Order: sequence, then structure tokens, then C-alpha cells
Amino acid sequence: MIEEIKSKIIDNIKQVYDPEIPVNIYDLGLIYDLTVTDTDVKIVMTLTSAFCPSAEEIPQEVQWQVEKALEELNTTRTVSVDIVFDPPWTPARVSEEARLEMGMFDYDQENSRLDPW
Repeated sequence: MIEEIKSKIIDNIKQVYDPEIPVNIYDLGLIYDLTVTDTDVKIVMTLTSAFCPSAEEIPQEVQWQVEKALEELNTTRTVSVDIVFDPPWTPARVSEEARLEMGMFDYDQENSRLDPW
């Protein structure tokens, strides 16, 4: 059941977008840890910048999406969302799928291939 809950939470978190970047926060690599136990769900996440204008809204949306997932699965747990800035987020955390979606590749003329940023 824990894996089913975790999967549903991830699906719901993928509905949360940074308003300045057209990719969901999960694929951006902003979720550092997702722990589901019999009694709680703990999310450790970051933002692309400590000065993100959506610093209040994004964690609230994550909390709401987790609670929605639990409700849809007819289960209850205490939910906490903690924001950290260590380690700082870098574009290296972006999933390969999101890199393709955002065009995060440069052409390496020396080796005649596409390189990630």
C-alpha cells in the first residue's frame, strides 16, 4: 500500500508547476525526498531560488496535492512539507524528459553531439 500511496503522491505532485518554468516541480528535481509511513508523509523539497516569487504558493500547492492524493486513496496521514536550500538546486537535477521538453541541450561542435547544459 505504501508504494501505491507514494506513486499517487508523485502523480499529484507532477501537477504542480513553477510559474516561470513550463515543467512540473517533480521533473525539475525540486523534490529531494518523499517518505511515506503508516502515519505520515514527509516531503523535503527546495525551490529554484531562495528568492523565488512563488516561495509560499509552491509548497502550499504540494501540501494540497499530497492531501488530495491521500483523500483519493481513502487514507489519512499527517503531511509535512519542508523547504531546504542545502544542497542548493541546480539544473543537473532536472530529469532527462524535462531537459528534452525545455530544450536543455547545447550542440557540442567539437564532438558533433548534443550535450546537456
